[in-house]
Amino acid sequence: MREILDDIERWRLNNRRIAVARVVNIEGSGPRDPGASMAVNEDGEVAGSVSGGCVEGAVVGEALAILHGDMQPRMVTFGYSDDEAFAVGLTCGGIIHLFIEPLNW
Repeated sequence: MREILDDIERWRLNNRRIAVARVVNIEGSGPRDPGASMAVNEDGEVAGSVSGGCVEGAVVGEALAILHGDMQPRMVTFGYSDDEAFAVGLTCGGIIHLFIEPLNW
């Protein structure tokens, strides 16, 4: 999370809405360990990584849906047998669980 704090602070100072995605659990092989974080601002700018690239686009989409929608946090899961996850490139054979929430201040 530390690697994204400077970006979060800069976006916050520019009055951007921000969502943070965190890996909360992995089953089997996963691209990043629990605790890996990614921040997305309302303009689609990204800081950090939750998957080393394999599902980042889908996570950005989920974060933007939160920021431009109901602002409600949600759990999302990607796994090798999940058609959507396979389509976005999660081929490591495991399952990753992410918690995505808007930052409020």
